[in-house]
Amino acid sequence: MPDAPARPAEAGRSAPSRPGAVVAVLALAGITVSLMQTLVIPIVPELPGYLHASPSDAAWAVTATLLAAAVATPVAGRLGDMFGKRRMLLVSLVLLVAGSAVCALSDRLVPMVAGRALQGLAAAVVPLGISIMRDELPPEKLAGSTALMSASLGVGGALGLPAAAFIADHYDWHVLFWTSASLGVVAAVLVLGLVPESEVRTGGRFDLAGALGMAVGLVALLLAVSKGADWGWGSGTTLGLFALAVVVLVAWGFFELRTARPLVDLRTTARRQVLFTNLASIAFGFSMFAMSLVLPQLLQLPTQTGYGLGRSMLAAGLVMAPQGLVMMATAPLSALVTKARGPKTTLMTGALIVAAGYGLNIVLMSEIWHLVLVSCVIGAGVGFAYGAMPALIMGAVPLSETAAANSLNTLMRSIGTSVASAVAGVILAQMTTSLGGHALPSENGFKVVMALGAGAATLAFLLAGFLPRHRPAGIQAVTTTEASAEPVG
Repeated sequence: MPDAPARPAEAGRSAPSRPGAVVAVLALAGITVSLMQTLVIPIVPELPGYLHASPSDAAWAVTATLLAAAVATPVAGRLGDMFGKRRMLLVSLVLLVAGSAVCALSDRLVPMVAGRALQGLAAAVVPLGISIMRDELPPEKLAGSTALMSASLGVGGALGLPAAAFIADHYDWHVLFWTSASLGVVAAVLVLGLVPESEVRTGGRFDLAGALGMAVGLVALLLAVSKGADWGWGSGTTLGLFALAVVVLVAWGFFELRTARPLVDLRTTARRQVLFTNLASIAFGFSMFAMSLVLPQLLQLPTQTGYGLGRSMLAAGLVMAPQGLVMMATAPLSALVTKARGPKTTLMTGALIVAAGYGLNIVLMSEIWHLVLVSCVIGAGVGFAYGAMPALIMGAVPLSETAAANSLNTLMRSIGTSVASAVAGVILAQMTTSLGGHALPSENGFKVVMALGAGAATLAFLLAGFLPRHRPAGIQAVTTTEASAEPVG
């Protein structure tokens, strides 16, 4: 595998005249999408009243976004490789704006779920942005820029929670979605004006059958994971969806292996560097989301429990906000480690930092500053890891598959977060304490979830150990010919 990327700019086309502006605009687009996912959190308990629906029905406003994002991310990545990454980025932002506007105009369940699904279709913005950077930026700027873009998911989530809580406390809840729509319009205009369209395209025919098969399999899997606690893990519906997911995804895999231009090139995906990066991404998605579930609840539970801190949602958001700033500050450091020691070392370092953060959380959880410290330590680890993942993926796939491969990696993180939500929900529902006749998650329940978060980060560290070694060389790349010639594993 060569150390020097074979990039369009090196093939006679000049790099963009303002690469800093390109990076800033793409990072803003990524933060906008992650804000969209966070904005709804403060109003989740109130959604049944707002939408005149039962709590279980109102939960579809969250589930719809998850399912739409899972399907759209790899599809948009493949379409970006085929027809233009900037074009698909703009399509994604338009869908975000449309979905936000529908939600802002909604007072009933059906239009709200439809709008949230449209918002979920924009989830491919981050992997598309990373892929545009690979095509457009000079090599010396690529590692730091992709690390920042990858970290934008966490940055937007951390900064969005206090902003959303403030808006929800002081304004009509519809303002949350008008804010999301406005940010989407700004991002789209800036992308249109400052981000060039890549000349790297595969063309060809879209694998519609593969897309439908993957959609059915992923929806069945994630629906079973996300709704299993409500329906019952042993219910016929949950078990039937798990069985359907296994059957459909196995059949889909065989179909993709026999398709000339598949939606997902499973042979490339099975290469050791891509495979173990994606497996580590699942573990990291689990680990990162465990913190997002634990810390806000600890902050908001009543002080009478003996471990809750009795704070408001706004206060909880402000405690979590420094994590996003730490992730942003860690991105250039992650790039420096990648250039000096290779992305494998960066990923393993991030895993160890995250595991250490959860270890701290088990013993430090009784004061506000404890949780600020823990969130910052874990945020630093996530910043390292998320900066390394695009470098590992792009170092093992041809230029023609960059967006699809990055989108699949993003999907793996989402699967990890979905599993974390389900597992943590079961643990916190089973390990409870009683206060005023109400069952609340117990202190030991939170500690078990934090231990699982540390375990998931340790698993990511072990998986990263199977990645091939690299000479320090920033982000590497391979041509299509080289990728097909390299043996799997």
